[in-house]
Amino acid sequence: MLGKLLSSVNVVFEVPEPLFVVSEVPLRQHSLTDYTQVNVCAEDTYDIKVDTLMLIGKACRFVGRVRPFVVTPSAYFFTSSNMAKSKFEYVRNFETDDTCLRNCYIVVRLDGRNFHKFAEQHKFTKPNDNRALGLMSRSARSVMEELEDIVIAYGQSDEFSFVFKRTSTWFKRRASKLMTHVTSQFSSSYVFYWREFFGDQPLLFPPSFDGRVVLYPSNRNLRDYLSWRQADCHINNLYNTVFWTLVQKGGLTTVQAEDRLKGTLAADKNEILFSEFDINYNNESALHRKGTTLIWEKRDETVTKRMKLPDEEEKDVPVTRSRRRVQAYHCDIIGDEFWDKHPDILEDDDR
Repeated sequence: MLGKLLSSVNVVFEVPEPLFVVSEVPLRQHSLTDYTQVNVCAEDTYDIKVDTLMLIGKACRFVGRVRPFVVTPSAYFFTSSNMAKSKFEYVRNFETDDTCLRNCYIVVRLDGRNFHKFAEQHKFTKPNDNRALGLMSRSARSVMEELEDIVIAYGQSDEFSFVFKRTSTWFKRRASKLMTHVTSQFSSSYVFYWREFFGDQPLLFPPSFDGRVVLYPSNRNLRDYLSWRQADCHINNLYNTVFWTLVQKGGLTTVQAEDRLKGTLAADKNEILFSEFDINYNNESALHRKGTTLIWEKRDETVTKRMKLPDEEEKDVPVTRSRRRVQAYHCDIIGDEFWDKHPDILEDDDR
């Protein structure tokens, strides 16, 4: 009976200003959901409190001094899933579709903006500051822990690349959403964890990072991209190592060191380090030469729990469980060895 009674009714409120647009239409055409409390009043003439408003099929339940009725919501009401209807809604048509192509790895790469100035102002150690590199890696780990569809991340200097798996549906694969979320999470983490790496040294001004989104359809394409970034790490670090060695140990000015290195190849730079300063570049830190690779790995963790066993007193019992954690590697990712050891990172190209 209730369903038939409520399927179509008219209601008129005698109030100074109409609060509702009331119409005689089938109840199922309305979509009023997810309301927890709605207060409706007009100059204190009415005070209607709806504790629960739930429409299922053609039935509804009201709590208050009202009878069953059908209300077409005005601009006072908003649903949780739809924007309010208005004449201005046409502006949504100007939004562009930036959905990333399916079956492609989504790479979001961040680069520090004007980081030469940032490093100078904060007195970063040359050629490499382990505090700054550690902070970059910590910020990247924060991004991965927030977005678990990231299967691998690679970083060096002031940049980091994050690879979303091909089947990811985060943010409906919208490039703008993915890029802005990664960038904002990374930037805020950089500020949040600053003191963990720099102690009492103040952060003089906020860092900023720009981002871009690139799609790679195959495992080969993705591996070549990551190889490109690691090769860039090697080239830049070798140059910076020689450059600052010439300045700090060789007594040259920065201009003189730059002139000395013009036109030199990798072999020439290695020779300068070895013959003039007795430095074997291959013995330099792998963190500086190879960059940082972050991946997910399962690790067993043992914790002690206080438990009471049958017919025994309470005692401490070791409990081991497996958990996924983000792990850092400073190794070669251009060759096959790394990928052979971690076959779960890449998805099958035949999918």
